[in-house]
Amino acid sequence: MKDTKQRNVNQATSRHQPVKLKKPNISNIQGTVRRIWEYMRHYKKLFVIVIILVVISSILSLLGPYLLGKAVDTLLAGVDQQTLLLLLGLLVVVFLLQSVTVWFQNYWMITVAQQAVYHIRKDLFHHVLRLPLLFFQKRQSGELMSRLTNDIENVSRTLNTSVIQLATSLLTLVGTIVFMLLLSPLLTVLTFTIVPLMFWGMKWITSRTNVYFKKQQKDLGELNGYVEETLSGHHIIKLFNQEERVERKFEERNQSLRDSGYWAQVYSGFIPKLMNSLNNLSFTIIVGVGALLAFNGTGVTIGIIVAFTTYARQFTRPLNDLANQFNTILSAVAGAERVFDIIDEAKEDAHDAPNSLQQKLSGDVRFASVYFSYEQGIDTLEDVSFHAKPGEVVALVGPTGAGKTTIISLLSRFYEVEKGTIYIDNKDIREFPRNELREQMGIVLQDSFLFDTTIKENIRYGRLEATDEEVIAAAKSANAHTFITQLDQGYDTMLDSNGSAISQGQRQLISIARAMLANPSILILDEATSSIDTITEIKINEALSKLMEGRTTFVIAHRLNTIKHADKILVLEHGKVIEQGNHAELLQSRGFYANLVTSQNTNQSS
Repeated sequence: MKDTKQRNVNQATSRHQPVKLKKPNISNIQGTVRRIWEYMRHYKKLFVIVIILVVISSILSLLGPYLLGKAVDTLLAGVDQQTLLLLLGLLVVVFLLQSVTVWFQNYWMITVAQQAVYHIRKDLFHHVLRLPLLFFQKRQSGELMSRLTNDIENVSRTLNTSVIQLATSLLTLVGTIVFMLLLSPLLTVLTFTIVPLMFWGMKWITSRTNVYFKKQQKDLGELNGYVEETLSGHHIIKLFNQEERVERKFEERNQSLRDSGYWAQVYSGFIPKLMNSLNNLSFTIIVGVGALLAFNGTGVTIGIIVAFTTYARQFTRPLNDLANQFNTILSAVAGAERVFDIIDEAKEDAHDAPNSLQQKLSGDVRFASVYFSYEQGIDTLEDVSFHAKPGEVVALVGPTGAGKTTIISLLSRFYEVEKGTIYIDNKDIREFPRNELREQMGIVLQDSFLFDTTIKENIRYGRLEATDEEVIAAAKSANAHTFITQLDQGYDTMLDSNGSAISQGQRQLISIARAMLANPSILILDEATSSIDTITEIKINEALSKLMEGRTTFVIAHRLNTIKHADKILVLEHGKVIEQGNHAELLQSRGFYANLVTSQNTNQSS
């Protein structure tokens, strides 16, 4: 109860006190804007047309008040009706032309903006697909999703509207000052008295909003990442009754986003309030002083006062727009920086070797004194050496963290060895281009991943150019054809990544069919029969036996009774190969492996 009251007090307090934040390092605003322009410059001809239309519409907006003032003076002076109608006609033409130019400039600016954002999004997605595995292991997928969607959409909204408004505001501001000086230098000077107040107020506000807009984007990305993680592991959360704990953690992130968003909007909300107050003050000064000047016959007419009040509002409105656009652009720059941070990450070079593979690999694999570490100073693999001959089955055994998956990752070139060498067909693995090496590898994971498409296309993922007949042949070899044809839509049955339409065993059979279609030289199995019923396990084992024929196979083994017939078993502990040999040899040596087998057999019998 006490904790609940304290939490309520903390929440109430956070709504009324700004969060103490360090000013974020918006490292290079000019550089970020320049990079956005690089995407827009491909459409610079259309962009130039937009700017020309902005200039025209700004000039027309400035002509309106001038003509209105002339019309008022003409009416009060009792000049002929024809002159008045001419001025009113010109006003109508000016306003119509302004509307047309504004419509076209907005339409074409949206075209430029959407094309630029399309290419930014395309480049980002292209780059993400080519980043090394280590990059994704250090980041939440939800946070990356936020950069691919929220941050880019923020840039899109800003380009759609803010560029035009920024240019319009600057031109209108300059043009308004010129017209005001032509009408009355004295009233212009009086209008300018509010400018220092505006700039002081804007400086005070924007110095705070940029902190919170940056923090808001960061908090949003973290919240998205946590939500994505929670939804992915929802069944685990329910299984262990961790709903309240997860909700508390969500509440922490939600409060952080609320606080940063709250104060970002509060401070940015001061801008229109400040501008309206100063606008009203300026209006009062102009009308009061202008009336005195008009009564004293100083050359200031009622028409000039009418035009001047309009110009005065046009003078403060661009300042207001510039201030608002500053916040919007600042938020977009923060989002763009997060996007470009990903694009600037060093990507994995799939074509990093000078020579391409001219023939199919035989599958002769040799590790020679290989060292590797994820963290400096902590060896994950230490002096690992073994030889897998073509067609052999090599099992990797050991406790969690022993280095089994790391060996497979190094063989697939997801990481590079630090010391030692990995040879395939007596050549350093670094002489093979990553993409071509991986094309000759097949993998069947413990948890099979299927894509949101048909069964046929999921199998075809192993070799995209395969015909329907080849897909069906692979499914038959994998013992998957029978259950597929029993489905209502057969091979055209739609699946999702959760595999809700089929069982876990059937998902494994589809994965095996996919690997068969790829026809790899080297096969990697991560305990593909784990958590499968007995009948399905028999089918899977039959399919795996066909798949393993004539291929060098690496099996990450969790159940030791599944690797009795392996040609070689590598026993790993703390990143070292402490034993190697076949099942009978290792049992006879009565070492670590023999103890593991005895322990598992005892647990199963009990």
